[in-house]
Order: sequence, then structure tokens, then C-alpha cells
Amino acid sequence: ISGNKWFKLKYNLEQAQKEKKKNLLSFGGAYSNHLHALAFAGKEFSFNTVGIIRGEEVMNDTLSDCKKWGMELHFIPRNEYKDKYNSQFLEKIQSQFPHHYLIPEGGNNALGLQGCKEILKNIDISTYQFIACAVGTSTTFTGLIESAYPQHHLIGFSALKNGFYLNDEIKKNTNKLNWELNHDYHFGGFAKSNVSLLEWMKHFKKLHGIELDFIYTAKMMYGLFDMIHKDEFKNGRLLAIHTGGLQGNRSLI
Repeated sequence: ISGNKWFKLKYNLEQAQKEKKKNLLSFGGAYSNHLHALAFAGKEFSFNTVGIIRGEEVMNDTLSDCKKWGMELHFIPRNEYKDKYNSQFLEKIQSQFPHHYLIPEGGNNALGLQGCKEILKNIDISTYQFIACAVGTSTTFTGLIESAYPQHHLIGFSALKNGFYLNDEIKKNTNKLNWELNHDYHFGGFAKSNVSLLEWMKHFKKLHGIELDFIYTAKMMYGLFDMIHKDEFKNGRLLAIHTGGLQGNRSLI
């Protein structure tokens, strides 16, 4: 249950236990780190799990793991999946799975945010001026904003093309203003990449011994290094959060 996924899931799992729910249901794409983590959490903590998957029926390493760990997979058309936050859609899903505890895509709810506020808990952040992380749903980034100090400047690197709506999503959950979203390093959009990014990832791993994932952390780190070369941090100390997701790199093989 790697990277930020445990933080997003922990309080949702606790709530499901409080409600005496034995079944968990959530949403994601065919390579979802979230569903991958949820399936394993289900196995570890004796929950039955259901994954609602965006798009046509496929099978890959991510979904094979999910099935192996007991997750029931249901594929729905992309146009339907777009309604995943719509109340009518959720009511329909809840009626189909009446005894299931629903967790939004990516663990993007108040309990997920509560967990993400703990990511910085055991780090001495007083020596840093900048804190950065990759952004998908914005839950993790918002948690970091809420738990950072006023003197910090937080930078979120959007993994989505045209992800400008995320600014409004973040503002719904924080009144703090010491943050910005960078939209310059998405490399074509969510789960997209190109040769230069993949080669840069390989070089980074060879140089530093740290593996990045091509969907989130490689884009963030590429952006940070580019900004460093442009002297945008003025010798400030920078903390970059690696949010995990390395299992998704298997899709590159």
C-alpha cells in the first residue's frame, strides 16, 4: 500500500469498520494505483472489495494483482464513468451494491484528506522553504498545504493536461494561499509520456538510485530540476514528496 495511498485509505478503512461494513467499493482506471492499494488492503484487513473500472474490459498486471487479492472488477463505459461524482450515479451504484462502503476515486474525500494531513507528521519541515508533490485528484497536495507552515511555499505539479479546475478543488478544502499549481510538465496529459521523459527517468535512477513512476513523480521531478536550472528557488531548501505508484511502471514493459 505504497506512497500516499495508505494515508488516503486509513481513515476510510476505520470508518468502514465503525459502520460494520465488510465490503468496500471504489473507482479507477485500468492502471489505478488506488484500486491496486485498496485490493491489497482488503486482503490484509479482511474486506471484500469491488473496483468500478473506467473503459472497456481489459487485463493487465495491475488488474491481475487486484483479482489475485480478491477484488471483483466491473467495467463501465467512459461516458458513464465521467459521472462518478454525480449523486444520481452514486445512488445507482449504491443500490446495486447496498452493503458496500463507497470510497471515491483516488480516496478523494474528507477522510482521505484527513490522512494526507499526516504525511509531513514525522518530517522536520522547519528547514525547508519549498514543498513539492505531484497532483492527480489534489487530495494529497491539499493535505500538505493544510499541514505545512505559513513560511512554506507549496508547488503541485499537475499530471493532467488542462487540469486548471484543480485550483478550485483545492480552494474548497483550504483557505491558505501559500501554494501554486504548475501545469507545464504534464507531458501530454494523464498517463502520457514521451521518449525524453522516459530517458530522463532512467538517467535519474542510475544517478540517484531512486525509481520514479512515469505518471506522477517523474513529471514532478523533471519539473523541479528544470526550475532549479532556471534558478527559480534562489538557493532555498526544497522537499519533494515521492507519492509511490511504482507498480504502474509495469505498463511500460
